[in-house]
Amino acid sequence: MVTSFALALFAAVPLAAQRAPALPVPVEGLAGQQVALVPLTLVATDPAAQPDTVFAPLKDRRATLTWADSLIGEAFVGRAPEVNWVLPPALRKIARRSPGIVDDPDQMGQAMLRATRLREVPDPLRSSLRKLMAVVGGRIVMVPAALSFSSDTTGAVRAELSLVAADSRSGKVLWRSGALGIGPTPGLALGAALSGVLPLQ
Repeated sequence: MVTSFALALFAAVPLAAQRAPALPVPVEGLAGQQVALVPLTLVATDPAAQPDTVFAPLKDRRATLTWADSLIGEAFVGRAPEVNWVLPPALRKIARRSPGIVDDPDQMGQAMLRATRLREVPDPLRSSLRKLMAVVGGRIVMVPAALSFSSDTTGAVRAELSLVAADSRSGKVLWRSGALGIGPTPGLALGAALSGVLPLQ
């Protein structure tokens, strides 16, 4: 059960401020809670940067999504261990064991939450998240809504990750952040972006 303290922490940050980059995940209010970290379904690379060989491993969409899910999951578990994160592989197992009850977590349409104008999760995504959390236990879902890669003016890789937390019962968007990271490779750039929203202090 999510405490009123947890919801108050989310509510303390107005949505206008939540559009600012690298707003840290308010892990204090989620400590001890079951929180589903749903799969990423949208990764895009700037067409102008695609000829660069550093982006070659990203051409396989399915492999890229699996790789990004792994890095995101490791960052959340490693940098915010006080929260009981339920990662994409576990969510997929839950869906397979609950056919007709829980929707495929890779096919719920969660990428739509990258739209900063959304204050509530629309159906059918809202219904899918509610059914998922009814089985997982808990209330809050963390959605990596979109990940994009590009090159900056120095030739370094730039990663931008859109993250959204939502209440699966009320459908309210509670928090959002745009994480930015720069590094010599896509993996290091994504790692830098995740460090920005999951600081160790």
